[in-house]
Amino acid sequence: MKNTVAIQGIQGSFHHIVADNYFANSLEVLPCETFDALVSQLLEGKTDIAVMAIENSIAGSIIPNYALIDTNDLQIVGEYYLDIQHHLMALEGQSISDIKEVHSHPMALLQCKEFFKMHPHIKLVEARDTADVARKISEENITGIGAIASEKASGLFGLPIVAESIQTIKHNETRFVIIQKINPEKSEDESKNKASLKFELSSKRGSLATVLNVMSDCRLNLTKIQSLPIIATPWKYSFFVDVTFEAYSDFEKAKSLLNLMAENFKVLGVYKNARL
Repeated sequence: MKNTVAIQGIQGSFHHIVADNYFANSLEVLPCETFDALVSQLLEGKTDIAVMAIENSIAGSIIPNYALIDTNDLQIVGEYYLDIQHHLMALEGQSISDIKEVHSHPMALLQCKEFFKMHPHIKLVEARDTADVARKISEENITGIGAIASEKASGLFGLPIVAESIQTIKHNETRFVIIQKINPEKSEDESKNKASLKFELSSKRGSLATVLNVMSDCRLNLTKIQSLPIIATPWKYSFFVDVTFEAYSDFEKAKSLLNLMAENFKVLGVYKNARL
């Protein structure tokens, strides 16, 4: 399975688009129903690499995925930002007035809620995957039901687009990370300029501020911070942060200091900043 990449969803999903773009169509996709199933494919050796959505510019962080990466000792080796364009599609000949229900992933429904306020006759139904709804409508020839999915799904499953780009905020991006099992033998690449870190802190006043000051003093730029409760210890949190840097030596210095200052410090990945 060296030539496959695991994705959440099926062909035509946004994960599929990212996999094709990031790997230049050089890998076959291995569809997974859930993110847990995707991680299992990695851990069981069914594939060496996977694509996982981690945050959206409208809906925010996909918090459970941070935990999946951390608890399963996975490593982030890359990232990709995809402009998400949600299209309403249905069988040939169907119009907005013919559509009684729209089925899609809860995130897609949330991102398009203003559009559907203008069409109150349409019932919104949560589904597992955007592209899978499009596939089902096409294969089972279902009338009266629409899907919110990508232009790629429209082409793959032959569903005409009834309304284009129906997301509320037209510039709607999702950040995806490329993950794999940790390879302890892999040497560091000093051309990389972004890192994802995880650590825990005591409840002592100013502990987080002290850590952030160290990052700043080491010339790291904090681009993301996300807290996650530690289930076994009420009211204690893990912090997941992303930092960028110009000099790899600055990151090395910060890493050494943070390893001493923070509890359970962990580097989740060092990779190229896709924003540059």
